[in-house]
Amino acid sequence: MEHKSLGVIGGMGPKATAVFFDKVIENTAADRDQEHLDMIILNHATAPDRTTVILEGRGELFLEAVAKDLKLLELAGVSHIAIPCNTSHYFYDEMQAMTSVPIIHMVEETIKLIHDQYGKGSRIGILATNGTIRSGIYAKVCEQYGMELHVHDDRIQEQTMKIIYTNVKSNMDFSPDELEALIDELVVNQGCRCVILACTELSCIKLSRQSAEVSVDAMQVLVEKSITLSGKQLKAIDV
Repeated sequence: MEHKSLGVIGGMGPKATAVFFDKVIENTAADRDQEHLDMIILNHATAPDRTTVILEGRGELFLEAVAKDLKLLELAGVSHIAIPCNTSHYFYDEMQAMTSVPIIHMVEETIKLIHDQYGKGSRIGILATNGTIRSGIYAKVCEQYGMELHVHDDRIQEQTMKIIYTNVKSNMDFSPDELEALIDELVVNQGCRCVILACTELSCIKLSRQSAEVSVDAMQVLVEKSITLSGKQLKAIDV
C-alpha cells in the first residue's frame, strides 16, 4: 500500500495534541523509524476556543484562524488532515470547503464504529464540552444511523466541563476517578450501551479496563483512521 503523509491541526488543546501524536506512534505496527507515519503537526494553540465561538455565534473567528493552517498543509502535500478536537467538527463542512485535502471526520467515524458494534436503536451516552453538546454534531450523526444520543442532566455536564477545563487543561490532573464515576452513572443508571469520550482532553486520562470497555474514545478512532489512511498497519494494543 502507498505510504502517505498526514497533516494535523493541533493545539486544541496542546496536551491533547501530544497525546494524539503518542497514540499514533503507539498504535502503528513498526519496528523501525522508517515504518512510522510522516506527519506535519501545526500546534495552533492560539486558535479561538471552539465552545466560546459556537455559543456566541462567532464561528468566523475560528474559521479565519484555521484557514492558513489548511492552506499550509495543502501546500505541504499531505494526503489527509486530522484535527484532534471534537468541537471543531461543528465547522467541518466549512473547513473542508477551504481545502482539496480530505479532512478525516472524527465524529462520523466514531458513530459508524459504534453503529457497527452496538447496532441501530442503541442509546449512546456522551461526555463533551458545552460547545459539542449544544452544537448537536453528535446527535445529528447518531440520528442518521438510527441511534439515540442520550441527553444527560446539568450536573453531569458541569462535572464534565470541570474535568476538561480545570483538571486537564489547567492543572494537568489526569486522575480517572471523576471521569469513571460519570461513565458508570451513564451506563449503569441511565441505560447507555456505551459512552463516547467526545473531548480530546478526556482522552488524556487513562481509564481502568472496566471503564474502557464501555467507552468509545473518539480520539482513538481518529488515531486508527489516520494510521490506515496513511497506508500503515495497526498494532494490536491491550486495553
